Amino acid sequence: MSRYYTRACNFYYGLKSKSLVKKKKTLPLNGNNEISFDKIEIISRKSSKTINLNEIHKLPISLKKKIKKDIKKISSKKDTKNLRFGSTPKVMGVLNVTPDSFSDGGKYNRISSAKKHLDYLFKSGANVVDIGGESTRPGSQPISSNVEWKRLKNILKKLNKKKIISLDTRKSEIMEKGIKLGVSLINDVSGLNYDNNSVNILKKYKVPFVLQHSLGNPDTMQNNPKYQNVLLDIYDFFEDRIKFLRKIGIKHNNIILDPGIGFGKNLKHNMTIIKNISIYHSLGLPILLGISKKKYIKELSGENDSMSRVGGTVSASIFVMMQGVQMIRVHDVNEINQSIKVFKELIK
Repeated sequence: MSRYYTRACNFYYGLKSKSLVKKKKTLPLNGNNEISFDKIEIISRKSSKTINLNEIHKLPISLKKKIKKDIKKISSKKDTKNLRFGSTPKVMGVLNVTPDSFSDGGKYNRISSAKKHLDYLFKSGANVVDIGGESTRPGSQPISSNVEWKRLKNILKKLNKKKIISLDTRKSEIMEKGIKLGVSLINDVSGLNYDNNSVNILKKYKVPFVLQHSLGNPDTMQNNPKYQNVLLDIYDFFEDRIKFLRKIGIKHNNIILDPGIGFGKNLKHNMTIIKNISIYHSLGLPILLGISKKKYIKELSGENDSMSRVGGTVSASIFVMMQGVQMIRVHDVNEINQSIKVFKELIK
């Protein structure tokens, strides 16, 4: 029997969305009337079909039951204990205290420059700042826990407890130390596959965390990555990991899903994910997308590539916002917030 996946599509935004929801012509996403949809794409590994919501009753009974269950998840609220999501995505700023990260490596190695940039990111409107002490760019090599913690400890000791800090690490030892210093979100790019003890730390402290998909480790992940179907393979990965987490006792819903743009994906893979990102709403958890300054922008823009890649990041951010992505991870927080504010006014 074929397996089917449900992707919400044909979104409406702002006042138009509110009006259509009120008239019961669309369904809200994430329980928010300011972004809604009136079509779904029913996908299998062999075919896909887009239908209007009012055509669901025509489907075979078993498929109709499955689709209705998915739509309930798509429409329901998907908050964590420290983040409330609406029609505008939360913005996660990036602070790398590393010498070799692909964008800002070496800029914030000193505690003074790191603290200054941390304050700037929050002042620019970051809802969360993701601090990392180990580069996971393509081709990077792993470092020891001692080296990683030496880079992180001074800035983490200066945290404002009222701000939401995310810790970008694959190591359980670093997770625990960070949580004890006030970190309130863990972002593990390995999908909790790098360190077997990580799940125990997350279970112990009940801290929200990002579950990211990555094909292989950073040093080899870009060596000809292959999928049967990148969109559905990642969906199945998320579903399997969520089942595993539930089985070991992590019952809370403080889990955020990140398909991992650029982590074991070529240009075609990345574009497929971004264009169809709304498929992951039917997993019933918030979606985070790291789309800032990455190689896909260079590959698409060609001679118009730049060091900052702000233009490409803004374009991708607005596009995924219109598919209801709940959080975007970006370097240029001020510019992204600026673009969102202007866009929202233009579509009123």
